[in-house]
Amino acid sequence: MATRTHLHADVPLVAILLDFDSSFDSVAFRIPAVQVAFALRPAINNKTRLRMSNKPVLYFAPRSPPCRAVMLTAAALDVDLDLRLVNVKGGEHMTPEFLKLNPQHTIPVLDDNGTVVSDSHVICSYLADKYAGENDSLYPKDPVKRRLVDARLYYDCGHLFPRVRFIVEPIIYFGVSEVPEDRVTYMQRAYDGLEHCLTTGPYLAGSELTIADLCSVATVSTAAAFAPIDADKYPKLKQWLERLQALPYYKASNQEGLEMLVNLVKGLLAERQQQNES
Repeated sequence: MATRTHLHADVPLVAILLDFDSSFDSVAFRIPAVQVAFALRPAINNKTRLRMSNKPVLYFAPRSPPCRAVMLTAAALDVDLDLRLVNVKGGEHMTPEFLKLNPQHTIPVLDDNGTVVSDSHVICSYLADKYAGENDSLYPKDPVKRRLVDARLYYDCGHLFPRVRFIVEPIIYFGVSEVPEDRVTYMQRAYDGLEHCLTTGPYLAGSELTIADLCSVATVSTAAAFAPIDADKYPKLKQWLERLQALPYYKASNQEGLEMLVNLVKGLLAERQQQNES
């Protein structure tokens, strides 16, 4: 049996908060697409779910932007993941087996033959370090280049993703019936930082695609569904998003889960607005 090693961020990266994913899973099967988009294993409280796998095991929820960031990174590296859906609403994240993997009881979590990594940004950097081979462009080993990528990752976890939560979580979790305009504006202000990052090249850290792009696009694509990107004001960001959407693995790794989330949120909004009008 391999020795289990736990890798965690030294500082909280806000990769995914429990309530955010719990909200997603609370209405998981209201959208037909959820039933067919992923062929997954049984529930995590079945002990067979925690057995070792030859592939890196990703505990995830498809609608979650951080989980999608990991899937994008794995696809870019051509790493085949063993995807295991976690039903947070059903309490699968609180089982003794899962708490041994991640005492913070959040997803995504990666178990790579006994090396356990939590936090999406840390997972992406781990995958790039281990599986990139000689081409380290996704997460450069050069310390100067790496620090630039890290800075973009921290912008995603510190500014972009929390603002998406401020828009989406109240609708799913607290029964809110509209997106306040100030939250849309607050989200759009974060686009300005990305626009300035893109003045030096087609990607957030320069001329090469990195894990910063893959993490950020999972967030930005979600944000854009509720806080549209003004192409006149943020032309480089708009082009960047289109560039990422053209990646051959984007649809399967990000778009499908994104559509599940957007359809869920917009469906809830429409339902509540109709109730308010009646």
